[in-house]
Amino acid sequence: MAKPDVEESQPAVIISGVRARILRFYERFLDLIVVVLIFVMLITLLASVVGVVWDVYETILSFREEAAIQGLVADVLSVFVLIELFRTFTDYLEFHRIRLRVLSEVAIVFVLRELFIGLYAHRLGPMDLIATAVLLAVLIGARIAAVQYAPKNPERD
Repeated sequence: MAKPDVEESQPAVIISGVRARILRFYERFLDLIVVVLIFVMLITLLASVVGVVWDVYETILSFREEAAIQGLVADVLSVFVLIELFRTFTDYLEFHRIRLRVLSEVAIVFVLRELFIGLYAHRLGPMDLIATAVLLAVLIGARIAAVQYAPKNPERD
């Protein structure tokens, strides 16, 4: 009688062993993709910093041109967005999840970038400002909630 129970439990063990191998392969493959994306982001970040340095040089040469200054402001703010995205990818590689706090910070930086560029270029109307303020309030609320209700287990956070 004990023999059929052992035979019935063995396929379940084999299936779970195969499932575990597939999940490990999947996790390793995702880690590889994220590492490649991190290198791409690092190259992009370095290219952006070089671009900002070049824009500073061009802005100094043509300081009176409004377009050059606007381009410099946009490029500097874009570097901050790339830094936040870089941090998101490295956090994913470390924790194997995207934390809401970090994602909301990326979104806040991106919205602030667009707000600053729009304000500097004088192309935002009152409704645009109200919509942006509401969006920022929601994102800041999401970040506060993510910090307030973060997992208590330090290994997972």
